[in-house]
Order: sequence, then C-alpha cells, then structure tokens
Amino acid sequence: MTGVGTAETPEANDRDLSLDFTKGVLIVLVIVGHLIQYIIYRDDGFWCSPYFKWIYMFHMPLFMAISGYLSCRALLQKSLACAVWDRALQLLLPMLFWCAVLETVKLAAFPSPHDATGFSLALLYDVVGTYWFVWAAFICFLFVKLLLIFDRSLPLLLLLSVVAVELTPLTISIVPLIKYTYPFFCLGFAFSQSRAHWTRMRGGYKLLLIAFVYIAACASFLVWHRDTYVYNNLALVRDLISAKSVLLMLFGSAAASAIMSEFLSRCWRLGRSTRVFRFIAIDIGQSTLLLYLIQGTVFRLMDSIQYAEPPDLATGLAVGAILGGTLVLFALLVRKMISENPFLSQLLLGASPRIFR
Repeated sequence: MTGVGTAETPEANDRDLSLDFTKGVLIVLVIVGHLIQYIIYRDDGFWCSPYFKWIYMFHMPLFMAISGYLSCRALLQKSLACAVWDRALQLLLPMLFWCAVLETVKLAAFPSPHDATGFSLALLYDVVGTYWFVWAAFICFLFVKLLLIFDRSLPLLLLLSVVAVELTPLTISIVPLIKYTYPFFCLGFAFSQSRAHWTRMRGGYKLLLIAFVYIAACASFLVWHRDTYVYNNLALVRDLISAKSVLLMLFGSAAASAIMSEFLSRCWRLGRSTRVFRFIAIDIGQSTLLLYLIQGTVFRLMDSIQYAEPPDLATGLAVGAILGGTLVLFALLVRKMISENPFLSQLLLGASPRIFR
C-alpha cells in the first residue's frame, strides 16, 4: 500500500500509474471481500463463495508484492534507522490514529470489558488484528532491511529467510498472516532489483508462460477449499494434509497474483486515457492506505453489532453497494480536506502535504 507521488502531478518522480491502478482495483476488492463477509453472508457461508475465494486468492499477496517492489529505493538507499523511522511514520502513525478513532467509538457506543486484563486483550486485538496488513508490511520491510546488512549474499539470504519464516511453528496473533505475505514482499523486492533481466528472460516465452500460470491459477481455484485460507490453516505444516493446504495456498496465490497483475497491467494500457481508469489510479490507487485503515475501522465496529437475520440477496447487494461507495467517498473527502495541512497529512495519511502513499 505504499508508493510516493504527487496528487496533482502523478507522473512526477517517475510514478508508475499502472501500479496505482492495480492498487486501486485491489483496495476496492478488499472492501468487496469484507462486504461479502459482513453483509451478504454474516455467517461461515462466505468461505464457500466463489467470489470471496477469487478475491482472497490474490488481493493481499499482490498488494504485498507491490509493497516490496515499491520499497526497493527506501530499502537500498536509506540507512537502517532512517528507513525504519520513515516507514513507521508512513504506516504505523496513521494506523494508530485510526485505531484511536475505533476505540473511542467503541467506548462510547458499545459495552467494554470491566477488568483491566480483558480490556488490554481487546485493545491489543484491535490494534494488531484490525490493521494486520499494516503490521505485516512494516515487519516484512524490517526483515528485508536487516538482511541487506549482508547484501553480498542477498538473493540466497532472501530465499533462506522465506524458508525459515514459512517453517516457523508460531501461530499466535498475526504471525500466520506474516508467514503468508512475506514471500510475496520478497518476490516484489527481488523483481524490482532485476526487472530488466526478468523481462528479457520471459520475452520469448511470454505467451507460453502466461498460459501455464493461467492454467495453474484455474486449477488452484478449483481445488481451493476452506482449509486453504491462511485464517484456517494458520500457515502451519503439521502433517501431509496441512502441508498440501499450505503449499496450495502459496502456489495458488502466486499464480493468481501473477495473472491478475498481468491482466490489470493490460487493462491500464488499454484504458489509461479514460476518466474512469484515471480516477481509479489517481484518486483511489493513491489513497489505498487511507482506504484500508478506514474500512478496517468500520468493519471492526461491525463485529460489535448484533445483526438480525441475513437479508435477501438483493437487499444485501444494495446495502453492500451503498456502504462500499460511502467508504470510498468518505476516504476521498478526508484526503481532499486535509491534504494542505502538513500535520494532519502525516497523522491521517502517513504523508507530507500533497504526498500520498
């Protein structure tokens, strides 16, 4: 969810609007996935939804790969202290602000645990669990930056670090989600390091490679099941069955992410002159961090609401469309209102004035 460029002149600083377009589509799919979960189903039925499955196969892995790709300059050119400090201001500071908003609303509107232990656990769950991708992106960035201390063997170290992370038996908190997304951050960073090499290597076999990956993604989609989701398998290998689920999760997500990346890149090349595509790239794609934090706050609040019976499909779709559209419009309004204020831009957006991640 990172990347730097100006809102008024998005092409400045060699900003790649095709990546902003991809990020814009992905954050919309994040919202759609949560709407399927919270509005359409409201029970465990969403695990079997083909739309939910399609979205969750690639949206966060591809987001993390883009984050790794766009983090290359900061990882290579900044010192460890400077890089970590800047990334903390960019990601963690706005996350803490929106978490404060979440806790304020919860304290005002919903009953809270009376004992200190229960309150502390609930707070920790909100801070870490609600905004898990922000923490995962920050931790992945930190891991790779530490590996760069031994940059002479970086490709080997990256591979070894991925293996070590995947074999970690911890399942507490968001550790499984970090294990799931870390390989994609490394892939994005590695690709940014040798983009020209990979482009030349795949040039003569591009169509064959796309066909193979497409078949792999479709096959993974067909056999993807409830235990393939990281939320259920916890990225933990216990036996042969769990190993198959984890490998299918990683392999299927990689194939689906590659296909969607290629598809969205082609879509941008075809439609980049249209208002709709530029709106997705410039307005939505350059507001992905803000959108992620706002939608995370709203959907966490929905966890505290007692619902009636699930609505019929038509009503659910209408409510979902209204809620999703409201979230996007609210985020864009917030961005527009505070973009000229340096302090608020840093606090709410993780950005200096007129600079967006």
